Amino acid sequence: MENFFLNYLGIFIFSFVFCLVLVFLATKIFPKIGFMDRPERYGLKRAPIPYYGGIAIYLAFLISVIIFVPFDVRVVGLLFGGTLIFLLGFFDDKFSLSPFLRLSVQFLAALILVVFGIGVLSIKLPFIGSIDFTSIKIAFSVFDFDVVVYLFGAIFTVFWVLAIINAMNFVDGISGLNSGVSAIAAFIIFILSIHPGIHENPAGQFSVATIALIISALALAFFVFDFYPPKILMGDSGSTFFGFMIATLAIFSGGKVATAFLVLGLPILDMVWVVVRRILSGQNFWKGDLKHLHHRLLMAGLSERTAVLSYLFIVKIFGIMAVIFVSTDQKFFIIVGLVILMLLLGGALIFSPRLKEKRR
Repeated sequence: MENFFLNYLGIFIFSFVFCLVLVFLATKIFPKIGFMDRPERYGLKRAPIPYYGGIAIYLAFLISVIIFVPFDVRVVGLLFGGTLIFLLGFFDDKFSLSPFLRLSVQFLAALILVVFGIGVLSIKLPFIGSIDFTSIKIAFSVFDFDVVVYLFGAIFTVFWVLAIINAMNFVDGISGLNSGVSAIAAFIIFILSIHPGIHENPAGQFSVATIALIISALALAFFVFDFYPPKILMGDSGSTFFGFMIATLAIFSGGKVATAFLVLGLPILDMVWVVVRRILSGQNFWKGDLKHLHHRLLMAGLSERTAVLSYLFIVKIFGIMAVIFVSTDQKFFIIVGLVILMLLLGGALIFSPRLKEKRR
């Protein structure tokens, strides 16, 4: 058992330090090759900051996975899909791709997961039981690996991956928020993957546990440079990559969808609220604004550091609950509590005196 945890500790330390070094090098090299953000595009009056930090994250991830994770068809699919999402984010950072193209490539990346055997076979609903997604199946081979794709599971998987990618991209509005949420979410998935009360054989979860731990280490390493005042920005190449990985880990080798929903409840509910509000007001739902929860925290008078730490504190609390309360019925009540908290918090921020004063 001691070797079991020492092994994971070594993986975490290596991934963390390796990413730390790569990000540090990026802060020195990127200004020399023009990899800088353009604050004037967003009406910001500050000096440019090194951009494209997702490159360091991706390279650290790739090397760490090659060293520590045994390859099978699902790991290969995760690498292909993750690489596609990283490249999409990089080119979007550079050329501002259209929303349709971004969504299309994200759809393709999610489809790659399905083709390589990563998907949801069933989900548990509170007070109802399990819903089986395996009634219609398609069998084929990929690189000499036999793969079975379940139609309804594939549809749910694609929808889930697209939702989490974009929810995580939405929280990349304050420095340190995306990397902080990613570190917490990935670590919670790691804990649940080795939890003996959930898996009779935690060693059988080695791949998903290791990848989750690597993602948590990389996100934490980037947070060191990303927390206000930021020394580098990850860009979409980092934010969407983290979103894709967390979405995939939640359904990789045993579904943890309810857990991921709990940990990412604030980003998910914020995304739903923002999209619905934009549609109802006749706005394009893909166009950004300053009405996300984290922006409202700033407008209510919180500093960037306080806003990020407050947001991460809530995420961490619900993450801890996801570990303690493992049954679906228990998680349902926690999710209901999260929705109520989001409504109360949103209402308090909307009607705060400082926000009212800023509207005048």
